[in-house]
Amino acid sequence: MPTSQPSPAPNLTHEEQHLLHDLRKHRQIHRRNKLPVTVPVEEPPPVLTWGQKVADKVAATVGSWRFIIIQSSLIMVWIAWNTQTSSPWDPYPFILLNLMLSFQAAYTAPAIMMSQNRLAETDRRRADNDYEINVKAELEIELLHQKVDLLREQELKALADSVHRLSKQLDALLSTPKS
Repeated sequence: MPTSQPSPAPNLTHEEQHLLHDLRKHRQIHRRNKLPVTVPVEEPPPVLTWGQKVADKVAATVGSWRFIIIQSSLIMVWIAWNTQTSSPWDPYPFILLNLMLSFQAAYTAPAIMMSQNRLAETDRRRADNDYEINVKAELEIELLHQKVDLLREQELKALADSVHRLSKQLDALLSTPKS
């Protein structure tokens, strides 16, 4: 049987054939540069700027039950102190408390958004990589189907040739006179 590679399938578009060619090149380069399988290769952690580190810390702190419990306790103490003492520094309707909570919201919301945007960008890169892998897998599976179909066609042709040859031999045997 010939071992030549099958030509690209006619049902693959030009773009898919080009993508498959690029993916094969990438795989060959990756295999040449790859470390032994026993040594896991990890991506280095991204280098974060000072602002990104602060945004992540703020998001991690504000988004925790510990923060919610501590803040709720402090607010209750603030309200209790200002309603029970004879000389409150922030009497009802607690304008200073509202101002402090507004400042807190005004500064934590953008920090949380910065952290989420950075994480969303990381997720987008991962999703793009997953998409490329899925496209590659789909095209490789399609090529494997083509190879199996080619092998099946070759086997059927060989079987048909064998049947034809055996039929001729049988005809030759049957047509010879018996003595």
